[in-house]
Amino acid sequence: MDITPEIQQAEAAALKAIMKARKLTDATLTQDRIADLCGWSGQSVVSQYANGKIPLNIPALIKFAQVLNFAPVEVSPRLARLFGDTSYPPSQIAHELTQPAPEAPAEPQGHVDIYPIEVWDDQTPLGPEEVELPFYKEVELSAGKGSEVMLETSGRKLRFGRRSLQRKGVEPESAACAAVTGNSMEPVLPDGSTVGIDTSRKQVQDGKMYAIDHAGQLRVKLLYRLPGGGLRVRSYNEAEHPDERYEGDYVENHIRIIGKVFWYSVLL
Repeated sequence: MDITPEIQQAEAAALKAIMKARKLTDATLTQDRIADLCGWSGQSVVSQYANGKIPLNIPALIKFAQVLNFAPVEVSPRLARLFGDTSYPPSQIAHELTQPAPEAPAEPQGHVDIYPIEVWDDQTPLGPEEVELPFYKEVELSAGKGSEVMLETSGRKLRFGRRSLQRKGVEPESAACAAVTGNSMEPVLPDGSTVGIDTSRKQVQDGKMYAIDHAGQLRVKLLYRLPGGGLRVRSYNEAEHPDERYEGDYVENHIRIIGKVFWYSVLL
């Protein structure tokens, strides 16, 4: 959803006013504590929303509404209109967002944590609670037999807070990132989204999101197990990308599960 700078700043101002009012009655509601209650990596996330550096999205609005006890429409009529009934309490909206629609993929949009990406340059030193995660990329094999998905160990990296990874039970040495291309995972993962991958979790849980190396192509999909070691590969955009079914022999020779997706970020 497009948002003008004026609306973005107005929403931030409304959020900041509620934060100040709540802190008057509960002095422990610092930005650090709000971030912790929301499940975010640190107070900088709260600060960026409250100061209008990044626009509010539905999951973030719901988390703020639950932690600070306000109706979403008080801060963002723009997003509250999407619920169809702005009189709903935050707990009811959050419940409905996490219910899968009939025939929808099993991993609902509101069920996944979304964190903003902070900007830095190569000269910015790592903080004591930060780690850098490498990216996966597709590379051409020198023998000319297609391509392979490999870690870009000396290339791009994305910074994460250690606490964020700990909350998800992810060890930094087992984590990496990948960029999503194409429209097959829209509207949840638009083209250009970034996902975090836990490479220690390769056992398929039906309906969960995984990164796979499919004959040298990096893909992010929902996976379902089939008898005999087969896989059903599902996209969110089922209208244009129907389910794919692969038998066990094909999976063994052409599909490598890189790991389970534990995080994603979407630039609006």
